[in-house]
Amino acid sequence: MHKNVKLLIFGCLLTVAALICVPCFAEGAEEIAEAAEAVSPFLNSFWALIPPIIAIVLALITKEVYSSLFVGIAAGALLLNNFHLENTMNRLFTGGFIASVTDAYNEGILVFLVLLGMMVSLMNKAGGSAAFGRWAQTHIKTRVGAQLATILLGVLIFIDDYFNCLTVGSVMRPVTDKHKISRAKLAYLIDATAAPVCIIAPISSWAAAVAAFADDGVGLKLFISAIPFNFYALLTIVMMVGMVLLKKEYGPMKRFEVNASKGDLFSGKNPYATAEAEEKDDGKGSLLYLILPVIVLIVCCTLGMLYTGGFFSGENFITAFSNSDASIGLMLGSFFAIVFTALYYLFAGAMKWNDIMECLPNGFKAMVPAILILIFAWTLKDITIELGAKTYVHDIVLGSAGSFQKFLPAIIFAIACLLSFATGTSWGTFGMLIPIVQSVFPMDNPLAIVCISACMAGAVCGDHCSPISDTTIMSSAGAQCDHVNHVNTQLPYAVTCAGVSFVAYIVAGFIPNAWIALPIALALMALTLVIINAATKKTA
Repeated sequence: MHKNVKLLIFGCLLTVAALICVPCFAEGAEEIAEAAEAVSPFLNSFWALIPPIIAIVLALITKEVYSSLFVGIAAGALLLNNFHLENTMNRLFTGGFIASVTDAYNEGILVFLVLLGMMVSLMNKAGGSAAFGRWAQTHIKTRVGAQLATILLGVLIFIDDYFNCLTVGSVMRPVTDKHKISRAKLAYLIDATAAPVCIIAPISSWAAAVAAFADDGVGLKLFISAIPFNFYALLTIVMMVGMVLLKKEYGPMKRFEVNASKGDLFSGKNPYATAEAEEKDDGKGSLLYLILPVIVLIVCCTLGMLYTGGFFSGENFITAFSNSDASIGLMLGSFFAIVFTALYYLFAGAMKWNDIMECLPNGFKAMVPAILILIFAWTLKDITIELGAKTYVHDIVLGSAGSFQKFLPAIIFAIACLLSFATGTSWGTFGMLIPIVQSVFPMDNPLAIVCISACMAGAVCGDHCSPISDTTIMSSAGAQCDHVNHVNTQLPYAVTCAGVSFVAYIVAGFIPNAWIALPIALALMALTLVIINAATKKTA
């Protein structure tokens, strides 16, 4: 049956390709020229969301992300160029993949990702990860303790979500593996402490992004004021901790955790098996071989972000973070950290110079799956935005502003969820919606802060659920978990939290007071956990 489904999907794709290509080749020279110059009728409409929908649906059906993303990108390029074949091919490669790779910000993130992969390879080879695993086995004695330690580390690393994903993953993998916690559950814990924590941390790259998207002079103040109303982020943390303490799982995650308790951490193949094979466990590695490089990495990345924001040129700490460039800052920080790590291992006698140099390409190779998915995801995001998804959503929000004012926070939350899920970008989503809200409401209106918070919460929620989100991709890479497995197992948890948040935003629309709305939201989440606990007992 599974084979037949794949053949059916493959046949459908070939049919679609044929239907697209035949008219293109059948056109005369004049018709081709006219098609090339014509404005696409699919711009600024629901069609702008079709490419990511295609990619997401195919990924969930086929469990294969690369071809699914490519089909989505190809569909977007065809729509963007009005089914003109030559222009489509140019947009697909020159204006698509090549443009994504050569974008300055994206290049910085890719270099950061590669350097992190190299650092993880060095720590594994030196025995630092194994030493931490032995220490954790002595001091962290339960599965609950291992998961709570992962959550705590994720909350503490609030500076940037990319940095969070890879650092928490590399540090905590040995611990969670020892306690037979599935890689899918680890990926969820990483993902749930990445964007949801950064979006409520005033000193983070996310706070800087929000400050940049808001009106001049009020960005950071607006961000801090919106924190108590950021229901999705706050409730995600509450739900995550509650599920760990209750020792409950549901949906696909339950099967993965049952298999992990029997020794199968992946419930399938391990896409990062090559990197893990390098891990040294001869009992000679020191705990400092892991802790010291990670501390240096955190310090260097923080300093790197402050440097890009002008801190060392006279700007104050808050302003420097608001103006920081996470791409350059993280790249510089990780570079100096890897130089320190290599020299430290060399002089400590942990590794020989040749062994250190061997780890560099191995670390690069370990990150190839994440790099490939990121490049595909960036390309799909750019095409979706170019098709006019922002304009389409802008019109929907403005059209509903007058008649449904009390329900507007919930409506904005839902729209932000869908847009972020489809495009895979939370920054782009709240960057588009925050100015719209500011144009609809004066800032002295109590609903303004609630709606702005709904923008941010919805953007994080969609980003959290989306298989094409770079944060979701990096969470998979950090946990060294199959990406589709991570998406499938995380989705029910994220959707549950989104449902509670939606109801909370309806309440906040009528009672825009954080002292009342937030306790109600927390009570709703507590009730949800009680229901989940009761339901899972019946099915146990």
